[in-house]
Amino acid sequence: MSMLQRPRRLRQSAAIRGIAQETHLHPSDFIAPLFAVEGEGIKSEISSMPGYFRYSLDLLQQEVLDLQALGCTALLLFVKVPDHLKDNEGEEAVNPDGLMQQAIRMIKETAPDMLLMTDVALDPYSSLGHDGIVEDGEILNDESVGALAEMAVSHAQAGADFVAPSDMMDGRIEAMRIALDTSGFQNVGIMSYSAKYASCFYGPFRDALDSAPVDMENVPRDKKTYQMNPANAIEAKREVELDLLEGADMVMVKPAMAYLDIIRQTKEISTVPVSAYHVSGEYAMIKAAAANGWLNEEEAMVESLTAIKRAGADLIATYFVRDILKYLRNA
Repeated sequence: MSMLQRPRRLRQSAAIRGIAQETHLHPSDFIAPLFAVEGEGIKSEISSMPGYFRYSLDLLQQEVLDLQALGCTALLLFVKVPDHLKDNEGEEAVNPDGLMQQAIRMIKETAPDMLLMTDVALDPYSSLGHDGIVEDGEILNDESVGALAEMAVSHAQAGADFVAPSDMMDGRIEAMRIALDTSGFQNVGIMSYSAKYASCFYGPFRDALDSAPVDMENVPRDKKTYQMNPANAIEAKREVELDLLEGADMVMVKPAMAYLDIIRQTKEISTVPVSAYHVSGEYAMIKAAAANGWLNEEEAMVESLTAIKRAGADLIATYFVRDILKYLRNA
């Protein structure tokens, strides 16, 4: 049989497959999410995220050093706030001696060369579990944006390199950029969660931070009035374009695996780096399937992260960060 074109020639050996490989993973592709809690000597596994932990600051310091030794270059910091410090306005979020601010200072003193990004959202501080201030059953946009801008400045004052607003309020990127600039933090960047969908895949994360909406009268039961409809793609383009106009230095798509088309669309229009969040539910599904012997965890991890990068992500936040860095070191 005579054929001029035989694509299988490029698959005949590991060496040839390596030469022909189009997408490669590198340690600098990954952002490590970190969860801080109050107290001392605490390393608490998140039950719905096997192998992932909340750390008190004394143990978080060692985790940062371990990640740095593995080749990690970027961190994304979250905090679990005690209930007694929560309210509807999120006042604890701007406490200069709050857990987030303490953690920022500790990390920058421990690993000054690592890129530190911080979560800017009200839900960890909200007694009602929302990313904005609630009044008469409505999530108030403009009042919430003011609180978020103040939070971003507080993080910058503590030493954050980038703030990462995950709230999806309208106009918050411009408000944060103006607040940061007028406070003397022109060099602090903004990584915007530009296309963040109202996804079921966030469940384990909300367990990690105890940040789900409360079940109370006159409080929205979900976040669908500000997070995006999973059925929409054109709307994602609009959100990304608005954030770029408002001054975002990076844009993010969240979740990642179920939204590879949105990552590709975002990459095609973005003039700044594109990040994607391989979220807790996506991580937990692979962990659960592997625990049951239904798939190979390492292969599923590598294939998933490769697909996210192939779709166009320049940076990937993932709970597999330790595992993928070890894999790349040994590859």
